[in-house]
Amino acid sequence: MELPRRSVLLSLAGLAASACASRTQPAATPFTDEEIVPDAVIPLWPDGVPGGVPAGLTEHVVYRDNPFGLVDRAAHDVTSPDLSLFRPASPDGSAILIIPGGGYKWVVIDKEGFEGARHFSAGGTTAYVLRHRLPHQRWSAGAEAPLQDAQRAMRVIRSRAGRDGIDTSCVMVMGFSAGGHVAGMLATGFDAAVYSPVDSADALSARPDAAALIYPVATMTRPFAHEGSRLHLLGNAPTDEAVAAWSLENRVRADIPPVFLMHAADDAAVSVENALLLHASLRAKGCAVSMHLFETGGHGFGLRGIAGTPLEAWPSLVVAWGRAKGIFP
Repeated sequence: MELPRRSVLLSLAGLAASACASRTQPAATPFTDEEIVPDAVIPLWPDGVPGGVPAGLTEHVVYRDNPFGLVDRAAHDVTSPDLSLFRPASPDGSAILIIPGGGYKWVVIDKEGFEGARHFSAGGTTAYVLRHRLPHQRWSAGAEAPLQDAQRAMRVIRSRAGRDGIDTSCVMVMGFSAGGHVAGMLATGFDAAVYSPVDSADALSARPDAAALIYPVATMTRPFAHEGSRLHLLGNAPTDEAVAAWSLENRVRADIPPVFLMHAADDAAVSVENALLLHASLRAKGCAVSMHLFETGGHGFGLRGIAGTPLEAWPSLVVAWGRAKGIFP
């Protein structure tokens, strides 16, 4: 069941307009410090998550400080995975499954989730933000819990095509930081049998039609692994086999969807080598990949603080690339 919309969505800032014949990016307008509210919230699992919720786990939202004075929430101890839906005024048939970051310790809500969804939906895309479970919290699926949620999310999105006005062949996944790892796992493991079907939606494909990985966690191999993500995904002492199996550069396959990579070279949290290693692996396998590296930018910026810098181009770069791949009109 969907939860009703609670307020009017606000426009997003700091982005220059990027126009084409059939799709125009929204005009830049100021950020606000009000909470962004989705049009609907869609639970992923109608009868509860696979294997049930571990005892003692209680989901809660933490409000965080930030230098922009903006609402900045993170979901901790997620027990009820869901999709937050942002409907465009005039749907163009495209859709994006957005997976925010959080180092597999929590799931960011606003900075890499709702703000991006609001921006891309203003351009005509139907956007869905995934709140997924965290792998270190005693789920029966262990490290596969986020992949279960990502596969299910893609199938639920396609099952809603008629209701939401989307084309099932124009669905992109966009992941940020550790969410980029989840998105990469989906792009490389869309057909992995990680849960038993629960309804007719699970007969649909979980393969995204394109994958945009924004400053992604990719490798679990030291020295370039993001230590927090590695710890929360694989534990204190993972085997060499587990490290290799969960490193995206080792998972590339011929039928992976086209991939867009973006990273800042001075990222001190998730080394740019993550993007470089994955790019090299994709190229070696002859897969379609586009990579954009920025000299500066650090980590975790999303859409904040990028106005007037080279970074403000990244959303338009995604749209231009997505249009070339048939995602956007």
